[in-house]
Amino acid sequence: MDYNFELNFKVRDYECDLQGIVNNSVYQNYLEHTRHEFINSVGLNFANLYKNGINAVVVRIEIDYKLALRSGDEFVCKLRTGREGSLKFVFHQDIFRSSDNKQIIKAKVIAACIDAKSGRPIVPEEFIEVFGKA
Repeated sequence: MDYNFELNFKVRDYECDLQGIVNNSVYQNYLEHTRHEFINSVGLNFANLYKNGINAVVVRIEIDYKLALRSGDEFVCKLRTGREGSLKFVFHQDIFRSSDNKQIIKAKVIAACIDAKSGRPIVPEEFIEVFGKA
């Protein structure tokens, strides 16, 4: 699978639950941080979008938990982009443990942009440049 972006991480002790594995909610932090770093890498900036009246929001997240990470595990979060319909932007994100390249997470994150004044969905030109045409 071709990815647009990837980011390396290492599990910190406080991200683990009583079972000694990464808490399920922490994976969403990893995914979100990767999306934000990707957006920055392509020249978009959430603060600037907001100042220009564009609110980028997550509409839906689907996560398949395949295996668990433990404290000290190194891993990579990979991302590829796409479109779903005319208004939605999609991030396909996968997490792989670095030591054995086993897939930990498979996720699909659907996002949209909302005009701050009208509250209606919009498709900013700069997003078309990154995600392609519908």
